[in-house]
Amino acid sequence: MPDPVSGFHLLTRSAKKIVVVDLGFLGDSIHTVPALHVLKRSHPDSDLHVVTSVLGADVLGLAPCVDRVWPVELHPQRRRLKDQFDIIRMLRQERFDLAVNFSGADRTVVWTAATGAEHRLAHEAGRHHFWNRWFIDTWVPKQSRELPVYEQRRQVLAAAGYRLGPVEFGLEVPEDAAKWAENRVMKGSVHLSINASSPFKEWPLPRWAELCRLLLKDPELHLVATCGPAERERERLVHLAEAVGNDRLVALNKDLTIARLAAVIGRCAVHVGADSGVTHLAYALGIPTVSVFRDYAGLKEWAPRGRNHWHLTANCECEFKVQPACTMAGEARCLATIPPEAVANLVSNCLG
Repeated sequence: MPDPVSGFHLLTRSAKKIVVVDLGFLGDSIHTVPALHVLKRSHPDSDLHVVTSVLGADVLGLAPCVDRVWPVELHPQRRRLKDQFDIIRMLRQERFDLAVNFSGADRTVVWTAATGAEHRLAHEAGRHHFWNRWFIDTWVPKQSRELPVYEQRRQVLAAAGYRLGPVEFGLEVPEDAAKWAENRVMKGSVHLSINASSPFKEWPLPRWAELCRLLLKDPELHLVATCGPAERERERLVHLAEAVGNDRLVALNKDLTIARLAAVIGRCAVHVGADSGVTHLAYALGIPTVSVFRDYAGLKEWAPRGRNHWHLTANCECEFKVQPACTMAGEARCLATIPPEAVANLVSNCLG
């Protein structure tokens, strides 16, 4: 009897409508893109849809392999049950032949089933429930966390019988976003992304300020720092600009869409950032990266790797403590041990 997993692609090769359910944000969405390219190359005549978060929809709007994105509001204060049922109703009207789920997370498993797709494939990367196989018939065993997340997702497809080909991100920046960035960012600048999804993933602000002062000793160098729309992130960026007090540091904290952010990063020679989705965006755009990470269980699968990518890692003693010192201090004390001089040296190496 043929293996239902390895024969999955053969079974579904005539699929004309495919939906991928991935309710991730910036980093997760970027790591899904290479697998989306595999699906599009393997089903060139199909329509490829993705159900994603609102932020993920902005990211996947840069991926030419995606024909349609379905943004789902996930913020507890903004999401409405009626809106989500409306999306499910419209998804079912599409009559998808194939649905793919790379995360195996509980919410995405339910959404994958709700699409009504004839064939459904998922990755056993989430929690195991007896009802998982009621919702999705074919499951790929959990992939090694020694692999980058994007490669894990590609390997899910390989296990299902797909031919992978080279890794491809292939993000395309719209012309209007490119012009917007051109008017604000000096070509060859160093991009700084000082924020992350949690304060405990962020290098403390005084370290960023000292890094800026070290880099700006080069009279030809320009810096550009960006942030997300959250008030906390904007305040940090304002405080950084005030602490550095140099016109060669441009702080962009308004009207910064994902497309414009990609255009800004694309004009830079190096990205310097935290453990955040912006670092993954720079990686996907082919920009050299220098990043600061605290050591934790998932570091290997999330840290950018390759010839033009470096990261400095701080030993973290907080992860399994009941009362972590970082939580009590309100900042990542472990990351504070990474010296600005070490980061500046890596940036200088990138700049040649």
